Parts: sequence; structure tokens; C-alpha cells
Amino acid sequence: MPDSACYKNRELSWLQFNERVLDEAGNKKVPLAERLTFAHIYQTNLDEFYMVRVGTLVMQSESEEDERDSKTHMTSKEQIESILKETKRLEKKKYAIYTELLAMLKECNIEIVNFKLVTEEETAALEEYFDEHIAPFLSPMLLSKQQPVPFLTNQQLYSAVLLSNKKGKAKIGIVPCSGVFKRLIELPTRPGVFVLAEELILHFVAKLFPKYTVRGKSIMRITRNADIEVGDVYDEELDFRNIMEHLIKQRIKMAPVRLELSREIDQEAQKELAKYFGIKNSHIVKVDTPLDLGFFSDIRTKLRAMPTLFYKKRTPRPSSMLDMRKSIIAQIEKKDILLSYPYESIKPFIKLLNEAAEDENVVSIKITLYRVADKSEIVDALVDAAENGKEVVVVIELRARFDEENNIEMSKRLEDAGCTILYGLEEYKVHSKLCLITRSINDSVSFITQIGTGNYNEKTSALYTDLSLITADKQIGLDADKVFKALLIEETPEKTTSLLVAPKTLQKSILKNIDAQIALAKEGKDAYCAFKLNSLTSVPIMEKLIEASRSGVKIDMLIRGICCLIPGIKGYTENITVVSVVGRFLEHSRIYAFGRENPNVYISSADFMTRNMTKRVEVAAPVYSEVLKQKIMHIFETCFNDDEKGKQLHPDGMYYSREINKKPLNSQEKLYDEAYKA
Repeated sequence: MPDSACYKNRELSWLQFNERVLDEAGNKKVPLAERLTFAHIYQTNLDEFYMVRVGTLVMQSESEEDERDSKTHMTSKEQIESILKETKRLEKKKYAIYTELLAMLKECNIEIVNFKLVTEEETAALEEYFDEHIAPFLSPMLLSKQQPVPFLTNQQLYSAVLLSNKKGKAKIGIVPCSGVFKRLIELPTRPGVFVLAEELILHFVAKLFPKYTVRGKSIMRITRNADIEVGDVYDEELDFRNIMEHLIKQRIKMAPVRLELSREIDQEAQKELAKYFGIKNSHIVKVDTPLDLGFFSDIRTKLRAMPTLFYKKRTPRPSSMLDMRKSIIAQIEKKDILLSYPYESIKPFIKLLNEAAEDENVVSIKITLYRVADKSEIVDALVDAAENGKEVVVVIELRARFDEENNIEMSKRLEDAGCTILYGLEEYKVHSKLCLITRSINDSVSFITQIGTGNYNEKTSALYTDLSLITADKQIGLDADKVFKALLIEETPEKTTSLLVAPKTLQKSILKNIDAQIALAKEGKDAYCAFKLNSLTSVPIMEKLIEASRSGVKIDMLIRGICCLIPGIKGYTENITVVSVVGRFLEHSRIYAFGRENPNVYISSADFMTRNMTKRVEVAAPVYSEVLKQKIMHIFETCFNDDEKGKQLHPDGMYYSREINKKPLNSQEKLYDEAYKA
């Protein structure tokens, strides 16, 4: 059997991950209000997937080059066909779950109804509401050869109406269904019973086209390609921030890659819609649920009086390793600190920055920012430091997809405060999570270095699982200084001593560490690797993992999302086990461990993906403290043994639930319990 049989297509693997998200929406053990959230996350995940990944494949399929998936050798066209087929299957599953959720909401005295379940009296009241509160804000349009095709905004709701005039000539009407009016419209006769605004508009849409007969109608939503790169809008007369602002404007006008309909309409009308909006007929998808599940957040608000319908309230705990009443810098100089989010609070790191902003011995603060919170205390601390005369260097990545606008605004604020701003590198995105505080005491230099797996974002630190290492180790500080010095002259470091830095040294070091375990296995010794990642797609690393498995190295992997390597295949990957945990918090930390006894342990910003290894600046940091190593491996083992939210990837390429503990283990709840007890 060739090695290629060990691989799975990246896009289809991602759809499997999103199905695991959908499974949580259908999980009866999850509180009802949280199930609503998972359903909405599933939809928004899928929207972004179509905007980015399918958008890329569509452009590839239209080019003259025969681009294929490097692992399964599927063409772009074959991948699109498989994605559309799988999407239609998942829509059926989503509809079954949505129906179940509506039934459960009804038991909580909340109903979403259509006009089949509305009385004549209620219909008359809704018509009056439509006339007074919605119709004045609507702008109905006709598709016509005489007029330009109306621009439909990405992911907005529209009514598509099939019309005939008195002469029998067919027309298509378009009505925007989003506006100043509210989405959930309560029936005046039945409190807690709601009609969606788009359904109300669709029901009375004939009133907007009085000279026509309505032959058919549907709610419609377009998803546009968002895969646009800086080079596509490059203008040598603009600075990089202006280019990114231009890119954001260009993105909203890009070609559609999917058109969703809430009702069946005849094939001729579908073809006409596809022609008008420049989309293939095969990319029209029938959806039986509402096309936008964003209204679930409004329903969650209405359920707040019933706390049992939500997860048990948890708040990030103070770290037991630190005393917040004392200097953070002084404590870190004595020992390395590891913060584990969301179980432990990000506040010690924020206090560290605030302390550095005021410390007369601090000369500079350098940091890489990828995604920051809207109202960021971290940015506030950097501004304070700059205004206090510290040198503050901020590498802010303006190409962080869908966060460009926020990052542009943050860069302006930081620049106004006197910070030195870098926008990343032309060839590489700066994705590392690295902060370096440099101090000078009696002409002697010292460093406080923070390396993380997740963004400097207070909001996501309470929602994502991430690790943050803070150390006064001199060599790590010198390496971090090398990274920033290289970035300042638009380069990447060629060589470092302690830190592993992509694109030059990270992948080589990972392969070298795996080779060391292969050598142990060939000597008949215990050989082991453990990895916690978001995704695995890198062919060189997967080839090395296959080699390690065939040599007898035991490999345990926690991979939340995409996994292109199929484990358990005899003679190839039989020594590899892959588990995915999808639960209350988004698993986001990256851990690399090599060896069973006294392992070499790293935390990192990088997944094992081609882009992370070769197209981004990433940093992995060694963990030297035995106490912190034990803490990290405890986190790994707890998640790996999760049999409530963890599913195992089998040799058939499918994920299955498992029962390995006497009492089902929910790793996230266990780790939070431990944080509360610490």
C-alpha cells in the first residue's frame, strides 16, 4: 500500500471538524442555550470556510494550471464537488438538530413559527406590522437587462421573488431583508412566539410588486470569495496600511462562491439567478433551516432567567504560582511562570506590562500582535509605556484575516502614542506570540520574555485554551532579541540557540527531535512523541511521523481540527493515535513533547501546517522547569484521555466516541476544577 493511502484531503478533514462542532449542537448532555451557540458557530465556521477555502479552490479550478492537493492528488474541481456533496449531507443533519432545538425551546415557552402555524387574526396583525414597521424600510428591485445587476452584500438575507407581468413575461425581484427592523417579531396574541423578519417579508412580498403575479419565492443568501492577497491590490504609491484598507474594500465585492435558498424554486429560475450573479448552478444550496442562525444569540438572552440552560459559570482563576500583590518582574526573576488559559487569568501578564511601563529600569518593550481585543488593556499598557518614554516596538500583522480593520485602527493609536510600528514582512505573516521586556541595571542587561500559544487578547483568553510562558532565562531573552532585531530590518533569524523560529529553524528542529526518537526505537528503547495542535497538514512532518511509527515510536496526538494523516494503518501509522477534543472552550494551545522520561517540551504558536512552517514567523519555546513540564504534560494527558468530548480518529478516516474511563472524563471541566482548587 502506498504512503498516499495514509492521507486525507485537508478540506474534507476540516468539514469533519465542523461536523464535530455540529454534534455538540445535537448533544443532549450540553445545556440548551449552549447548543444554540454551537449551531451558530457551525454556520459561521462554514461561511468562513466557503469564503476562504472554497474561494481559493474556485479560482484554482478556473486557472489553466492543473493544481492538485499535495496529499490526495485531488484536483480543485474534484475537491469542490466533494465539498458540495458533504455540505448537502451536513445540511440534513443540521436541520434534524435545528428541529430538535425548536422543540426544546417550545418547552421553555419560546417558539419560532412560520405562517402555517399562524391564525388568520395573527396574520392580519402581522400584515399591519409589516406595513407600518418594515415595508417603509425596504427597497425592492427587479433584475433586468436594462439595469446593472444589484450588488448583494456578503452573507446578508434577501427575498428572491419569481414574478410574471400581465403579458406573462417572467421577472425576478430582489428585496433586502436586513435593516433597522428587529429580526425576531413577537406575535401580539402569543407572548414568546416569534416570526423571523425575513419570513414576514417573504410572506407579504407580493405587496411590494403590485403589478406582478408571484410564481415562486425564497429567502436567499450569497457567500462571496474572501481569498484576496496583498499582491492582488498592490499599489507602490500607497503605504502598507493604505493597501490593507484598500484590500478590505475589494474583498466585499468579490465573486460569489455559494448561493443558499430557503425554498425550492424551479430549475429555470435557479439557472437565471446563477447567470445574474455569476455562480455555477451546482453552487446553489437548498437549506431547510433559517439561512442565518444569528438570532439564536437573542434567544439566549431571553433564556437568561433559566441558569440551568447554560454552562456552569466559570471565571479564570488567579495563578497559584504568583502573588498579585507583589512585583511580577521580581517573581519571574526567581522562577519561570506558566499561565494556562482560560483556567488561569491573563491578568498577571497585563500587570507585567503595566509594571514594565512604570519601571525606571525598563528600556524597551517589544511585542508581536496578531489579533487583539477591541478594547485592549494590553494596547493601553503599551501606549502608557511609550508615553512614559520607553522604547516600544510593536509588530502588528495587518494581514490577520478578518481582523484587518481592528488591527489597522490599533496600529494608528499605537503610532500616535510614539510606538515604533512594523506591519510584518512582505513574504511572511508574523504569527508568533512573543513579548520581550529589556531592562538595564548597573549597565547590565536582563530580559523578561513571554512566549505564548495564543493571541494577546483578553476576550479569547477566557474562551480558548492557551499557554503563556514567562521567563527571565538569559538565552531565551537573547534569542527573542534576535527575532525582533531581524524583523526590524525585514528579515527572519537564521539561527537561534533556545527558541525554534520559523521559517528557518522550526521545522528542521521538529524533524531532528523526531529523528532522535527514531534512533531510540531502533536501539530497542522506549521512544515517544506527543503533540497538541490545531491542525496537521505538513507533508514533510507527516512523512517523518510515518517513518517514526514504522520504526516503533509511539506517537500520541491531540488535533482539534484538520488532520491529514490517518492513524492506525498497519505497517504505516499503527503506532499513531489521534484524538480531537471539541468542547466548551476552543482547544488552541500547541505542545510538542519528545521522549517519555524527562521529555523535551516546547510550547508554540505554530501548528504542523505548511503555512506555519514555511510562510510565517512562528516561535516555539523550550520549557526548562520540571514543575512546568509536569504541568504541561498533565494538561496533555488529561485532554488525551477525555472520553466525553474527545473523539478518536480511526483507520477508516472517521471519528468515533470512546469509553476508556469508568466515569466519562470531560478534560476542560476537570482542568477548571483543578484551577479552582489550586
